[in-house]
Amino acid sequence: MGKLKEGILGGFSGKVGNVVGSSCRGVEYIKSRPSKMTNPRTKGQTKQRTNFIITQNFLRTFTPFVRVGFKDHAVDGRSAFNAAMSYNMSNAIKADGDDMELDFPNVLVSKGTLFPAKDINAKVVEGEVLFQWKPETEENEKPDDQAMVLVYNYTKTVAVYDFNAGKRGGLSTRILLPENWSGDFIETYIAFKSADGSVVSDSVYSGRFVV
Repeated sequence: MGKLKEGILGGFSGKVGNVVGSSCRGVEYIKSRPSKMTNPRTKGQTKQRTNFIITQNFLRTFTPFVRVGFKDHAVDGRSAFNAAMSYNMSNAIKADGDDMELDFPNVLVSKGTLFPAKDINAKVVEGEVLFQWKPETEENEKPDDQAMVLVYNYTKTVAVYDFNAGKRGGLSTRILLPENWSGDFIETYIAFKSADGSVVSDSVYSGRFVV
């Protein structure tokens, strides 16, 4: 309990709430005590929050794509976006010294049971990304499956994508890049979905390039 020395206009000694009164050489001082931290951040908590922010900022650049790519995992009240967050936080973050960053080859932008494709090749050709793949004979793939392609601009932290980029039977597809991406680093992904959209494949990382 604090004690008033000279009435309500004078100084006081002791503690009132988080305010402390004291006197030194005839000068009255009032200061507040530091608030107690109710949410201390351990090293592990800080790492987890950093991972969360990195993953969230990345996935938010192409949220509509994620909603399609992870729709099969939107169960038990969990959204497709949250399912993508959970997977990539656990599998696609790596340490760079004391910093954390995305491990792009291990990122999934789509996750499902449809066969993706093998021997996928991507390259930048005259302001576009050209994706090519070889025909397969897997049980659940069909020539009319639709290619889903995504290009993430690492330099500008934005993305372009196409849900219906061409049929699997065409063995190739392209996506046009914005003109102002020249000289930027890009990360590329391709996945497939059935013609009726009922099932999707895991995405395949198809490389980093300079536009």
